[in-house]
Amino acid sequence: MNPSEQTLAQRMRHTPYQAYSYSYPHKAAYRSLAQATPLAPLWAQQDRSALFAYIHIPFCEMRCGFCNLFAMARPSAAMVERYVQQVLVQMSALNSALGERRFARFALGGGTPTYLSATQLDTLLCGARDILGIDLQHTPAGIEASPETITVERLAVCRAHGIDRVSLGIQSFAAGEMRALARPQQNTTVHHAIGLIREAGFPTLNLDLIYGITGQTVDSLLASIDSALAFKPEELYLYPLYVREQTGLGKVARRQGAATLNPIMLARDGDSRLALYAAARDHLRARGYEQVSMRMFRAPHAPEQNGPSYCCQNDGMVGLGAGARSYTTGLHYSSQYAVERTQTIGIIEQYLALDEVRFAQAEHGYVLDQAEQQRRYVIQSLLTEPGLDRDAYAARFGTRCEQDLPQLAELHALELVEADGRLLRLNQQGYAYADTIGPWLASDTVRALMAEGGQAC
Repeated sequence: MNPSEQTLAQRMRHTPYQAYSYSYPHKAAYRSLAQATPLAPLWAQQDRSALFAYIHIPFCEMRCGFCNLFAMARPSAAMVERYVQQVLVQMSALNSALGERRFARFALGGGTPTYLSATQLDTLLCGARDILGIDLQHTPAGIEASPETITVERLAVCRAHGIDRVSLGIQSFAAGEMRALARPQQNTTVHHAIGLIREAGFPTLNLDLIYGITGQTVDSLLASIDSALAFKPEELYLYPLYVREQTGLGKVARRQGAATLNPIMLARDGDSRLALYAAARDHLRARGYEQVSMRMFRAPHAPEQNGPSYCCQNDGMVGLGAGARSYTTGLHYSSQYAVERTQTIGIIEQYLALDEVRFAQAEHGYVLDQAEQQRRYVIQSLLTEPGLDRDAYAARFGTRCEQDLPQLAELHALELVEADGRLLRLNQQGYAYADTIGPWLASDTVRALMAEGGQAC
């Protein structure tokens, strides 16, 4: 049966882990645009009062076996410096194209942004402040990091500029599990890095853990969670392991003749991830952590955010750097995307060759018609707290979401949601199947484009 013809109940009979709908449409659906689109008139039609600026740093000290991101390990020092300077060129082009605006959120992601030197981080943060006009001292701002790249100097630069959140990829505190992930890491390095982050005074520390690792048990996962909780993180993310085609783990699986890889994940008999997830979720909730999405848990002591907030349902993402995506109401755009090192280097080199004229237009992306905008709003709202605000949907589109997406009725029939006044939100069972619900809501067009690009939905 064609995936687009399957009911949610039919999809749920397979593994709950089908794809991570962190954004819609997926980047694998992006294509070269029929005609380059100038950014100035595009953004002139957009609400620019609460934008999210994101800078992508596609460099790491090593390539993890599970990584499917647009990133490369151990670039030359010359390439890294050229890249930093090129982001400033792109900032200048966007400064002209965006017009009057206000930023409600800022982040450096990757890759590993803390792979950059303290001086290079300072250069980018000064550019965000002086060129884009982002008030970093009063704007929620985060940076992703790895334990090996944490230094006093890098942290001092980030904190001085107003960065208030550090997200650290731990994955596991068990040495055997880290070896299974092809991610060598010493707990002494992790403890030292977290100590430096705490000493630097960042209000929010997020720690990332992975479940579904070969050899992992409920006991070992909960032990890793307890090791993380000893540092009292304000946030904790639990990521299910996906073994994708082009990753190191995917290549190993093919060489070993493992179960057939589909384009998004390795289908495995006896998948333990749902049991691991349920145990971890219950463990965190019992310790006072609030579940915000399938993956995110927030501590009671996490700081409140004040001022205007960015809402992904209303778009307004300004991406800088190779691989960074930008979202407007009718067009999502970015550079091309790759996982293989040779292709990634080629895309970065293309980015380094652009001038301000090319940076002032979109050439690669996905055009969202009214129906796709509606799907995006529903998916981005439903998969996280507080849920889908049906009145806000009606105010934006002039219709009711249940009329536009009648398949939502199946969520009620399967008892995966609860209605709280105007809000439609996933319940505990619904969150457990979020990686089934998200792909199920995708359009046939997006499914077909993703399949062409070697991705499943």
